[in-house]
Amino acid sequence: MSMRALQALSAVVLATAVGICCTATAAADQAWGINGAFATSSNGDWAKLNERYENQPSERETWTISTQCISPTECTGTVQSDAGWTAPIYTTSGLWYLKRTIPDWRFCADGAAIEGFQEYRIYPVGADGHYDGAANEYTGENRVIGPSGSCGRNQPPVIRMPFYMKKL
Repeated sequence: MSMRALQALSAVVLATAVGICCTATAAADQAWGINGAFATSSNGDWAKLNERYENQPSERETWTISTQCISPTECTGTVQSDAGWTAPIYTTSGLWYLKRTIPDWRFCADGAAIEGFQEYRIYPVGADGHYDGAANEYTGENRVIGPSGSCGRNQPPVIRMPFYMKKL
């Protein structure tokens, strides 16, 4: 076989390998991320305010999530809520995180507004209540924390609520 024929054959084999590799990665990328519209719920009936159960208003929203992944453990994207906010989302060690700042989150007795830092920690869950990477349902926690020293108290206000999300 001539050198030119070997080079042509090598080029064809390389192009085929790259095509298979990239096609498999693109298909797997869709399986790793969270994409689509989801109904979300944070249950205020089971809320904790500074580790003490205290009813809070429940939250129901529809999120549109778009993510891109380079591996099952490295994904980033954006969440758009029908409540009017947009925030980044990412995954680390099987948990998804969404973090954002809420202006005028709570008001002190004197009327001063404080902002809250909201963090959702979620993971896919199967019908048996255990982690299931292929599930279209997610559970976790919605946590909001205010600044220490706000409203004249050294302890920062923290509200934690159970969170649930299901693909529409």
